[in-house]
Amino acid sequence: MALKCIADCCADNQSNTAHPKKHICPSCGIECAEVSTRAIAHHIRQSWEWKKQAQKYFFCENSHCEVVYFGKNDSSILKAQLRTEVSRKENSDEALLCYCFGVTRADFQNSPQVKDFVLEKPSKSFVHAKPETRQDAVA
Repeated sequence: MALKCIADCCADNQSNTAHPKKHICPSCGIECAEVSTRAIAHHIRQSWEWKKQAQKYFFCENSHCEVVYFGKNDSSILKAQLRTEVSRKENSDEALLCYCFGVTRADFQNSPQVKDFVLEKPSKSFVHAKPETRQDAVA
C-alpha cells in the first residue's frame, strides 16, 4: 500500500507549475516525484554542509535503488547519506513512514489510531499550528 503522509508535509507546495513535477532517476530510470528541499534538509546527515542548488529535487522510491533524492542536474543523495531509514527503501519495522511525526512502520501496523492519523488530511490550522514553546509548556 502506498502511503501519503499527512497533508503532503514533504511535498514542494510552493513549486511553480511551469516546472515539471516528475523527473527520471539518474540511477534506476524510473519517474520520480518532486520533493521540497526542506524535506531533504530534515533527512540528510549534517544538512548544514549540504550545498543546495537552485534547482528542483526529486524522491526515488525504488527500493532497489541507492539514490534517495536527486536534483534536476542528476546530482544524487544516497541512502548512506541520510540520518534515517527511508520506509520505501527499507523493510525494517523501525523505518519511518511519516518523518514529520516520527511514525514507524511498526507504529502504523500496530495502532489503528496511528494509521488514521497518518492517512487523514488535517486542517491547515493543525499542520501549520504554532509550535508550543518551552515557556508555554511550563506555564
